[in-house]
Amino acid sequence: MRNRRALTIGVALIALGALGACGNDDDGRETGTATAAGNSNNAAGNGAGGGSEGGQAAADDLPQAADMASVEYYLNKYTECLDLTPGEDYSPSGPDGTAWGEEEAADPSWGITQRAVCLDGHDRPIALLTVPDMKTFQTAALKDGHAAFLVGRDFAVVPVGDDTIRELEPSGLAFLTCDPDFAVPSGHETRPGAVEGCVLTDYVPSD
Repeated sequence: MRNRRALTIGVALIALGALGACGNDDDGRETGTATAAGNSNNAAGNGAGGGSEGGQAAADDLPQAADMASVEYYLNKYTECLDLTPGEDYSPSGPDGTAWGEEEAADPSWGITQRAVCLDGHDRPIALLTVPDMKTFQTAALKDGHAAFLVGRDFAVVPVGDDTIRELEPSGLAFLTCDPDFAVPSGHETRPGAVEGCVLTDYVPSD
């Protein structure tokens, strides 16, 4: 039986507003034994990170995490993120065992400072990425052309399972894409990313 990592951590997340509006996390599903400390000053503050262009301002209301444990804790409020493993130690297994970002995390142009992998409730991987400079990250994503992510202000996640993606829809994370052919249906919000050609939206397409 897989044992969930202890989720009672001293670092909490702030800025948990939904995309485009300040909300609360009462809609999130609490898991594990942690108690939320939503406004803890142990998390990074609300100030903009490197580069304060329009794209950064557009992302100021997104969730923020101080470290990888905080990303794990945040995801577990909405879905299952089990057996967190450093990316270099993760061994894929099964048809859905490949987690995004092994090569990209080793490439400085992406600006990924840390990569880890956890498993959802169906043993499918979720890649967790700490990204302190979203402009650098999105510049690389723009060059890639078709990579897509769920992002906060300073982290990104890439689930494999569509049901996990749906569970994360109310989390306040934004869908980031730099695909020029990406279209958002009417009624959804779209905002510019940190670089021209990338967008943030509350619309998450199905595979």
